[in-house]
Amino acid sequence: MNSNEIYMQQALKKAWEYQLRTYPNPAVGALVLYRNEIIALEAHQKAGTSHAEVLALLEAYKFLSKKELDFDRFDSKKAHEFLYTLPSNYFKECTIFVTLEPCSHVGRTPSCASLLAQLKPKKVVIATLDPIVGHDGGIKRLEEVGIEVEVGICEKEALELLEPFLIWQERAFVLFKIAQTSNGKIGGGYLSSKESLTHVHQLRAVCSEMLIGGNTVREDRPTLDCRFTGEPAPDITIYAKEDNFDRDIPLFSVSERYVSITNCLDFSQPSFILVEGGGGMFNALKENIDWLLQYQTPKLTSHPLGYEVEVTLQYLFQDKKGVDLMLWSKI
Repeated sequence: MNSNEIYMQQALKKAWEYQLRTYPNPAVGALVLYRNEIIALEAHQKAGTSHAEVLALLEAYKFLSKKELDFDRFDSKKAHEFLYTLPSNYFKECTIFVTLEPCSHVGRTPSCASLLAQLKPKKVVIATLDPIVGHDGGIKRLEEVGIEVEVGICEKEALELLEPFLIWQERAFVLFKIAQTSNGKIGGGYLSSKESLTHVHQLRAVCSEMLIGGNTVREDRPTLDCRFTGEPAPDITIYAKEDNFDRDIPLFSVSERYVSITNCLDFSQPSFILVEGGGGMFNALKENIDWLLQYQTPKLTSHPLGYEVEVTLQYLFQDKKGVDLMLWSKI
């Protein structure tokens, strides 16, 4: 592995911290190198806020100037306006690594490619091209002003990171969440650390809807809100043959939430669907699940309940949430 790959791997790892939390935007990471020293490592964190490249450039500015910012760095308009005030050669000794081609279009945020073209870093290293027609063209914009560009560093890993974004352009991206012990048991109350629960609630806050099975509603009587983050609760779809649910359980009393019940699921609409459930739900949806997210707590238990499923997984990324091991996998 050469040095460029090492730097890009760090940008990719940073982006994974916010995987799916940027919906409907892709997860993107960026790193700034100055005289062989990493001076910024950032990732896009939420749709409508500053992109990874902008956050990284702001951190690089703080390092080079020894000054703090007097505005909200996540306000993309203010961030771009500030960076445009810098001299065009301010980052001339910097190389920026980014996991996705800088955007050339103007949407909820200004164009990152145009900003980089103005600031003229020494070099821009890109993992993979933007696959969305109309969003591409960033490289051309950079090369037009003489910036050196290198493309294809860690591209396989970058495309894995990008896969949910590509899927929800065409249809629903379906993520199945599992919390279990180290020996694969799922019964016996909460199994996840506070950090894992917070992460789940962050995903709930941005998903298009949550999908759960009827047995989960009847037996667990869940709330399924976002109390660990303080954000609005997701809409819920209950997959069940019969509508015989107790409307007094917390699930139905969350304000500004829509709860629907159906025995026929449609995954054709572009969206992000988060599924929580047991083995029955997993087997029912097995052909529709794209990714699996596991939170594995460091505990062994004799509880009999587990996932009685047969499926082969491809591991994509792992991290820790508190004491838990977090595994992202592809079906």
